[in-house]
Amino acid sequence: MTNVQVYIYDISGGLARAMSQSILGRQIDGIWHTSIVVFGQEYFFGGGSGIEACGPGGTVLGQPGQKVDLGTTEIPFDIFMDYLEELSKTSFKAETYHLFHHNCNNFSSEVAQFLTGTDIPSHITSLPQDVLSTPLGAMIQPFVEAMHVGGGHSPFSQGHSGNS
Repeated sequence: MTNVQVYIYDISGGLARAMSQSILGRQIDGIWHTSIVVFGQEYFFGGGSGIEACGPGGTVLGQPGQKVDLGTTEIPFDIFMDYLEELSKTSFKAETYHLFHHNCNNFSSEVAQFLTGTDIPSHITSLPQDVLSTPLGAMIQPFVEAMHVGGGHSPFSQGHSGNS
């Protein structure tokens, strides 16, 4: 059995918590980026390259604000990589990325459920709709959509070389 974690980053660097009430009329605690850490790697989804991987804490965001244990998986590494490779060709290709509707958090949610049967925290997956439902939410959409996380590599370019 292998441990599975979700890494949670606030890409606003605390600005969402400090300014959301006055800007949006609603308190939000962060603009969340998540990834799944399993088999010694951090896996995430972005608009630049689709599904990427790096060592835990190796994205341009550095160390996460939170690490949440999701449980363990009995899925073998090779099966997991086959699953990710299929996702990278279908629902999580780079061109399918949309910050509000199909993002890193949707990826983390789907992968977490595949590996453990447990979802990531719901306040993360509900955030886009919470923001878009505010009067100013639609106005900030173009700025927020320009943000993306990088610093990883395709987990498929070098074959299956992680821990199993």
